[in-house]
Amino acid sequence: MSTQREPRFAGSFRALGRLAYDGAQVSASVRDLATGRALVEIDDRIVLPTASIGKVLLLIEVSARLSARDDSGYGIVDKPPIGLVGSAGVWQHLQAPSLPIADLATLVGSSSDNVATNLLLNRVGLEAVRARTESLGLSRTALLDFARDRRGPDDAPQLSVGSTDELARLFAMLAREEVVDAVTSQRVMGWLSLNSDLSLVASAFGLDPLSHRTSDHSTLLINKTGSDVGVRSEAGALRGRRAAVSYAVSVHFADDSLARRLSVVEAMRSVGEELLEYVH
Repeated sequence: MSTQREPRFAGSFRALGRLAYDGAQVSASVRDLATGRALVEIDDRIVLPTASIGKVLLLIEVSARLSARDDSGYGIVDKPPIGLVGSAGVWQHLQAPSLPIADLATLVGSSSDNVATNLLLNRVGLEAVRARTESLGLSRTALLDFARDRRGPDDAPQLSVGSTDELARLFAMLAREEVVDAVTSQRVMGWLSLNSDLSLVASAFGLDPLSHRTSDHSTLLINKTGSDVGVRSEAGALRGRRAAVSYAVSVHFADDSLARRLSVVEAMRSVGEELLEYVH
């Protein structure tokens, strides 16, 4: 008799369905890393805002340049004295006036640092990130702009957009070390393994937000979250004792009350609970 369990994601469908009935746009994709089997597909091809998740595409371009020993991937970058983006990140609060390129990528992976993001993007160029994204076969996922405190009429309306189908595929490619090459993929996963935001789907995994680079109770995670007004999104890869999955969940909602926002967070945690059950 086979010991393989059939996936059971009824709770995830119910939780996300309640958000959809309440007027939110909901999208989710989960895939078994070993078989490629689709475990969850909820409007997974629609394009929704993903906030900071698009920074993964920037990290891939930076890592590829480091692998190729491209000069633009090396050097020391000065922190600008003015015009800092005063939301996500820690560099704006540090005294260090300059940092190496790889350290900036570490700040993006660990704290989604907006100052580091903009300096890296200025270094490699938005067009190069777009070209790299297309080369990975992603047509519904993109980093659209620099991080900004306020978006005017001439700015892109979102930092990034994506489909959960493509985001789950991207994290599957990273986990299988297929993004550009093994070294490039491993470097990006190293940066993402430092991510301290486990507040959404990953809140169900019981990991230490500040220290989960290695397996903890046979659980290993890389992930990236995106949060903005009316946007909660997460993509990642999760490995347990029995299985491994890649996943992406995005919700675009009317952020008009704390109760509504908390209902989104709770629904995303419900997905995480069933992901954990599946991999263990």
